[in-house]
Amino acid sequence: MDDIVITGYGIIGPGVLDKYSFLNVLEKGLCTQSIIKNVNHSQSHLVAGLIEESFQEINGKNYKRHPRSVRMAIAAAMDAYEMAHVNDFKPHRVAVIMGTSAGAILEIEQNYLKFLELKTTPLQGVSFADTHTLSGSVAEATGLCGPAFTITTGCTASIDAVSFGKLLLESGTVDACIVGGTDAPLGQWTINGFKKLRVLSTETTIENAGIPFSTEHRGFVLSEGAGVIVLERRQTANSRDQRIYGKIEHVISRNEGQKLLSSDTTGRHMLEVFQETLGNTVPSYVNSQALGIEINDQIERFILKETFGTKVPITSIKGMIGHSFGAMGAMQIISSLLSMEYGFIPPTIKSKGRGFEDIPIVFETRYQAVESVCITTHGSSGNNACLLLTHS
Repeated sequence: MDDIVITGYGIIGPGVLDKYSFLNVLEKGLCTQSIIKNVNHSQSHLVAGLIEESFQEINGKNYKRHPRSVRMAIAAAMDAYEMAHVNDFKPHRVAVIMGTSAGAILEIEQNYLKFLELKTTPLQGVSFADTHTLSGSVAEATGLCGPAFTITTGCTASIDAVSFGKLLLESGTVDACIVGGTDAPLGQWTINGFKKLRVLSTETTIENAGIPFSTEHRGFVLSEGAGVIVLERRQTANSRDQRIYGKIEHVISRNEGQKLLSSDTTGRHMLEVFQETLGNTVPSYVNSQALGIEINDQIERFILKETFGTKVPITSIKGMIGHSFGAMGAMQIISSLLSMEYGFIPPTIKSKGRGFEDIPIVFETRYQAVESVCITTHGSSGNNACLLLTHS
């Protein structure tokens, strides 16, 4: 069976609009988070990963009626499309598979009163409720008419999209796949929901919010973002002299079968997924899901120690850009591609590793050859997904 490789990618995040701005953030360990201020209630100020651009116009075309998450996905997909020269393929032989967690919840929240009257209901209102607007719009924007699917599996959604795309390529159903994830969840519905669960950071200073691998801090930083990659078979990439940035060795996603909003706190389910994804490979490092939620971060510690002891370094990019739900897995993949191309492990910033002293967390940028990276993601109600990425 031919290798499934990555030949292009696009990234949109806080302080990140392209490959080179993301590389700068990762290599220098920059925090691009900001404070969302409520002028009436200072206690409602929130540290978040906010993207300043609106993306209402992309390549001269107006997308103002599309949900924000969709607009970001289109912008990232356009960059991935151009990098991979997807126009070499027949449009019906390219699949679009996009993942999301919050979908258009921001627009639903902003417009819900208008939906109470027919006269004020937005013309595009139906598209807010139809999450498949995401993949359909990416397909339209890129001129593709192959299979299109939208994955809504929460924080593992973009890794799940990669898994689905890999299967389509291995079966010969398509010749290329545009896959990834996007989320724009910075509205009160999402913010208050996660505050209610006591997992969102309530710190009002950036340096104290969303700190991975720390028992002294609590909660994650909510972020916007979109990450898109192009997958194809190695033989196809070679035949058209297309540069290969990395290879998808293995990807596994499973659900724990838990009750609503619950997950396995022992980490045994995640350990099984992690070890099966790796097989006999010892990765250069683990690009971890750790984001500042104590249970999740302790599970990351557990699976690393059980598998490698202290032999394999681990890091998290969440202290820089926050956690962007369904987009995060794809963003971690792209950060790992940059890490392999430029030879460094990005640092876990903000954290001093209090309570996690027994694992080899990378706190400062470490320059070395990177041959493989294992990416970990967890989702609400017990989703676990891991991906092993290797150098081309």
